[in-house]
Parts: sequence; C-alpha cells; structure tokens
Amino acid sequence: MKIFITGSNGFVGKALTNYFIKSELILHTRNQNLDINSNVVINCAGIAHDLKKTLTSEEYYKVNTDFSKQIYDAFLASNAKVFITLSSVKALADKVNEVLLEDAIPNPITHYGKSKLLAEKYILSQPIPEKKRVYILRPCMIHGPGNKGNLNLLYGLVSNGFPWPLGLFENSRSYLSIENLCFIIKELIEREDIPSGVYNVADDVPLSTNEVIKMIAESKEKKAKILNFNKNFIKVLARIGDFLKLPLNSERLQKLTESYIVSNTKIKEALGKQFPVSSKEGLMQTFKSFTDYA
Repeated sequence: MKIFITGSNGFVGKALTNYFIKSELILHTRNQNLDINSNVVINCAGIAHDLKKTLTSEEYYKVNTDFSKQIYDAFLASNAKVFITLSSVKALADKVNEVLLEDAIPNPITHYGKSKLLAEKYILSQPIPEKKRVYILRPCMIHGPGNKGNLNLLYGLVSNGFPWPLGLFENSRSYLSIENLCFIIKELIEREDIPSGVYNVADDVPLSTNEVIKMIAESKEKKAKILNFNKNFIKVLARIGDFLKLPLNSERLQKLTESYIVSNTKIKEALGKQFPVSSKEGLMQTFKSFTDYA
C-alpha cells in the first residue's frame, strides 16, 4: 500500500511515518509538487500553535485553507481511493459549554479555527466520486512523544518541584493520544465499511488539570503539590502577566483551566472497537517519554 503524507515533518506526520513504517510512504514537504501516485492521501500539513506570536493571519489561510484545497483537488484528480485530512475541534468552537458534537453550529474565533473550517467547507462542497472515501478528522489536544505545548509546561513545573497553584479551578477536558489517532487512521484506511464524513476524535475519558498534575507527579515518582490559591488573586496575576510578558497570562490561564469536552461517540460507533490505550494510559506514556527525552 502506498500512502502519501503531507506535513511529514510535523508532530503528527512523524508519528504516522513511524506507525506505517512497513508501508510504502511518499512524504511530502512544502514547495514539492502534488503528484499523487498512491492509494491513500493523509493531509497533516497545517499551522496550529504560534507560541512565539510571529505568524500573520494570511499564513494560516495559506497553509490550512489554500493548501488543503490544493491537496484535495489533487486527490480527486488521482487514482487514490482514501483521503484523510486533519482539521480541528477548533473549527467548531474555541469554548465549549457542554459536550462538543459534530453537528454543532461552527463558531470559530481564531484564524486557526476559521482557516480549518474553510478547508472543511471546501471539501464538503465537492461530490465524492464513486469508490473514493473522504474523512475529515477533528482532533482535540493531541499528545505523545515529541509533543510541544501546555502539557510540556505542566510537566516542567511538576518535574522541577513547583507547586500547582490553580487547585481551586475545576475543569474537565478531552485529550487525544497519538497512538489512538494513528489507530483510527489505520482503521479508516483498511476498512471500506466506515462512511465518509466528519468525525470528532478524542480519548474516551476527559480529565481535569488537577488529575493531569497528579499523573505527572506519579510518572516522576513524586507527590503532587497542589495549592488552592484564591481564583480572583490568580486572575489578577494573569492580567499582570499580560503586560509583563510572563509565563502566566490570561490566555494561558484560560487554556489551563477551561473545560473542553469532545464527544467521540460517532467515531467509536463507526469503528466498533476499543481504542488501544485509555485516556490515562496515553498520558502516562507521554509523560514517560518526556523523561526519556530529557
């Protein structure tokens, strides 16, 4: 089987390359021609985290929207049978009040979410030719070896013995193990009984940030230090961090303490199988990989 993977230098692209190592892979990087001679196309190319705040809004649409259109057009014109593209739950909503379902009315706020939604709309606007299958996956926060982002920040705090001061912030959020994502993509490739469509992708059980802190401590064989500082006091510190460019600012506080629960019911029913790892097992594997890479 030949698999054409875009964004092969990214976190998910590298994981898929290792996962499908026994297949014949065609790894596409930026500025290469889109000559598709494969059975499967997996589009992982995209701009997600601008941690250094250096990107312009145009760059999001150039990669997340325009390139996705180009690769999908190339798929339609090719003999490839399966197209899988990674969108994001942020194409639907930046904040979730209850549980995020696939049929929620889209209301993205950021250029990241808006650019992903435009790509989705373009793909869904095209009729799917006979004998081709098209899947739009909306993952929540993906983690695994090589992961970068807020999980690394939490891991660094706990590893260095700093107490977690946000114990009074109660939340629950969905995570997605890279192992489970790779498993889902394998199933979509190999099985013809799974209908084309849009699927939210998340592990089975949402977890609170306090639970994650305890798991990090467990992975380091330490006892978690969780403090219950006054919420208003923490919010004032975050606003100060906005002006002084400190690690704790309002945006990061929101990401660390907000609830964001994603339903995986549709994809689980379509697969009819359990995921390889549980929510906690996947996170523990990720935290132990941080130790290995340290």
